[in-house]
Amino acid sequence: MEEDKQMTDFCLKVPKVELHAHINGSISEATMEKLMHKKPHLNVQHSMTMIKKGQQRSLEECFEMFKVIHQLTDCEESIVMVTKDVIREFHQDGVKYLELRSTPREEKSTGLTRRSYVDAVLSAIRQSKEELPGIDVRFLLAIDRRNGPAVAMETVKLAEEHLLSSGALVLGLDMSGDPSVGHGRDFLPVLEYAKKAGLKLALHLSEIPSQTEETRILMDLPPDRIGHGTFLHPDVGGSQEIVDLIIHHQTPIELCLTSNVKGKTVATYDQHHFRFWYGRGHPCIICTDDKGVFATDLSQEYHIAADTFNLSKEDLWNISYRSIDCIFLPEGEKRQLRGEWDKLKGSLLNSNK
Repeated sequence: MEEDKQMTDFCLKVPKVELHAHINGSISEATMEKLMHKKPHLNVQHSMTMIKKGQQRSLEECFEMFKVIHQLTDCEESIVMVTKDVIREFHQDGVKYLELRSTPREEKSTGLTRRSYVDAVLSAIRQSKEELPGIDVRFLLAIDRRNGPAVAMETVKLAEEHLLSSGALVLGLDMSGDPSVGHGRDFLPVLEYAKKAGLKLALHLSEIPSQTEETRILMDLPPDRIGHGTFLHPDVGGSQEIVDLIIHHQTPIELCLTSNVKGKTVATYDQHHFRFWYGRGHPCIICTDDKGVFATDLSQEYHIAADTFNLSKEDLWNISYRSIDCIFLPEGEKRQLRGEWDKLKGSLLNSNK
């Protein structure tokens, strides 16, 4: 019991990097209460926006939950509030570097445009920078594959513009959305344009079975990081050729344990593909995906990884430290972050060994 308490304490205190966090999926119960209070006529219940401990939903049901959340975040004021709350909660959880992602949305009823959506997120990040020293927050604009290549190109152009004008707050693109909709090949020209424009790419790949062909096509880019990668390796119907390619490129993989288990793409924690990639020494980043929807936080994900895969405090420290290699910042800024980690290492690893 004492050992578990020590590990819980360590997971909270260890400085952490979060690289796969969707803003709308990261809304906590407390923030959701504020949103519900503003729109009582929608009659939204917490069970419609959060999957509690012991519960599971299909991936399709998870995407239905996002539709409900989007009804609550349909104006700039709500987006600013939600983003600031999400940043504050990651800060409280010991996250020192955070890359948020979200799809710019239009809402005709409130006058929200894709541009004003992005501006609202960036405003929240700038305000948080003033109010919360100690957490560095950046933004990836997300392409929702359900909206098709034309809207994707609009998102890329917005990202390209903000790459130059946001003071390095916008670093690149995420591609996500319902993986059963459309085909990655349709987005290839858009993503190639993005790469040429200097935008970094974090792509959801092989999130569901039978996407080997799509993954092979998109690996030709190649992406700078892979989200989920649940069905990449041959043991789960993937391809050794793709595994070899990912290892050759040393493409980091964003691994979201609770998200995959609660979303029913992985049966149990001990069957999670973390074991496959971490066991090969491949760059792995432990992430939350949607900490609000899946009722978790990054400290909890670290603890789950330690319990499931028999990781020591030093193992967790190294996972966090090596995650700095995978962020979308220049090497000089990575070096500064490593310096912050180095200052904390001795006191954290030597206490309560």
